[in-house]
Amino acid sequence: MMAAAIATREFAPLTAATLTAAPLAVPDIKVDASTVPPNGPIRLGSEEHKNLFCRTLLTTFDPYKPAVIDWPELAPDTRDKITSLPIWDIAVQTEGKAGLRVATYGKFVQDTMLKRAIALNAYEESRHKHVLHNMVQAYGIRLAPEPAYLVPRDAEWAFMVTGYSECIDSFFAFGLFDLAKRSGFFPPELVDTFEPVMREEGRHILFYVNWVAWHRRNMPLWRRPWFALKIAAVWAFLIWERIGIARDVGNGEQDNNFTVNGAKDLGVDITIPQLMDICLAENDRRLGIYDSRLLRPNFVPRMVQLARKFMRSPAAA
Repeated sequence: MMAAAIATREFAPLTAATLTAAPLAVPDIKVDASTVPPNGPIRLGSEEHKNLFCRTLLTTFDPYKPAVIDWPELAPDTRDKITSLPIWDIAVQTEGKAGLRVATYGKFVQDTMLKRAIALNAYEESRHKHVLHNMVQAYGIRLAPEPAYLVPRDAEWAFMVTGYSECIDSFFAFGLFDLAKRSGFFPPELVDTFEPVMREEGRHILFYVNWVAWHRRNMPLWRRPWFALKIAAVWAFLIWERIGIARDVGNGEQDNNFTVNGAKDLGVDITIPQLMDICLAENDRRLGIYDSRLLRPNFVPRMVQLARKFMRSPAAA
C-alpha cells in the first residue's frame, strides 16, 4: 500500500483532449559522430555505455505520422472481434500517462544526448496515443471517458514506473501480437500498421534498462541504497497493480491484465506453457537485433523461465 500511495503523488491535471489535440513535434534527434562507441567491451555506467544506448534509440527512429496512417478496411466479423477486445481504454490511457511522465522526467535531465533520447522516447509514447486515438475513431470503438492526466510530483518515480511497466507489458505483448498474427486474428494489413509500434516498445525497454544501470552507477554511493529501495518499491507497486483481474476505469470494467490473460480474448486455444514459449521466443527475437553489449530486460523473462521449468512441455501436456 505504501508503494501505491507514493505512486499517486501527482498534480496539475491535463485533459485527454489537450494531450491528443496537441500537435506532435519531432524532437531534436541529431547524433554527434564523435559519440560512436568503440568496438569491444563497454563498462556499464561509462560515457561509452550512455552513448551506445542513447544512439541506439535515436538512430533507429521511424518518422511515421499517425495522421496519415491508412487504416485498412476490415471484414465485419474481424472488425467486431477487434473492437470487442477489452484493452482499448487501458491502452489509450497507458500511453497518455507514459508520454507525460517520460516528458516530465526529461525536463530535469542535463546531459544533452540523454535529454534528446528521453525527449524522443516521450514523443514516441505520445505518438502511440495518437495512433490508438485515430484507430478507435476509424473503427468506431467506444471508449470510456478518459481521466485527467496528472503531471507527476516525483518525476524519477513516474519515469521508473513507466519503464518497468513497459518491461512487463511488452514481454507478453510481443507474444500475443505474434499469436494474433499467426492465428489470423489480426489481418496482415493491420499487422503491418502496428508493427512500428511494437518495434518502438522494444527500443523503449532496451533504452530504459540501460538507463537504470547507467544512472545507478553515476550517482553518489550514499544514494545507491535508496535507489535500490526505490526500484523495489516500483516493482511492489506494479505487482500490486496487476494482482486484480480487472480495473475500474470509470465506465465498466477493463482488463488490466490483458497482456497476461489475453490469449482467450484472441479466441486462440493455447496452453500457458505454449504461450510462455512464444513470449520468450518473441522477446529474444525482437531484442536480439540490437547491439549485444546492451543490457536486456531480464526480470520477467527469468521469472517466466523459472515457472516454465515446473510445467510440462506442450507436447506432453
